[in-house]
Amino acid sequence: MMREHYHEELESITDGLVEMANLVGSAIGRATTALLDADLHLAENVISGDEKVDDLQRDLEERAITLLARQQPVATDLRIVVTSLRMSADLERSGDLAHHVARLARLRYPGHAIPRDLRRTILEMGQLAQRLMAQAAEVLTTHDVDAALQLDKDDDRMDELHRTIFQHLMDEQWHHGVETAVDATLVGRYYERFADHAVAVARHVVFLVTGQHADDLLTEPPTTT
Repeated sequence: MMREHYHEELESITDGLVEMANLVGSAIGRATTALLDADLHLAENVISGDEKVDDLQRDLEERAITLLARQQPVATDLRIVVTSLRMSADLERSGDLAHHVARLARLRYPGHAIPRDLRRTILEMGQLAQRLMAQAAEVLTTHDVDAALQLDKDDDRMDELHRTIFQHLMDEQWHHGVETAVDATLVGRYYERFADHAVAVARHVVFLVTGQHADDLLTEPPTTT
């Protein structure tokens, strides 16, 4: 009975991570809409909602530490607890980044922080960030190593979009001023880092399942028959 409760606690930790991933994925999507539409109500909603993510992380950490102290897990169970602590930190930081995007929308209201010629790029970054986090949530549930490794490749597009912002800023046609340039730079960084945290979650799942780091698997030469 005690062992059954122990495994239920392990499963509940994973469930908590999935809930966090879904919350921050939704938050970055709504923050993007708030930013592009100058929607103050939506921005405030994202900002206030970040508290729930913080609460989930604290609860998850407390349960993970309690398991470490009381059950002294080994092997795969130990990897679950340790990687869960790391993933919860990545997800909490992702929530903070969505919060930052929403705060910028609020700061510039009723104006728009993002000029028209960058809106398409920012929209794609927001959509991609949300999609990458949804994939990370799925990987947390399925423990699909191939899908987890795919996030590394999918993140390449975010890096391309991030570079596009700098190309706009360096273009001699840029005429939106320093303040808007700073806003665009910060927002691009927020999305790029958000995507990095989604990839980090997937990489932790790879380690959890295989005991190997994702970089080792991504650089392994193909096997021959």
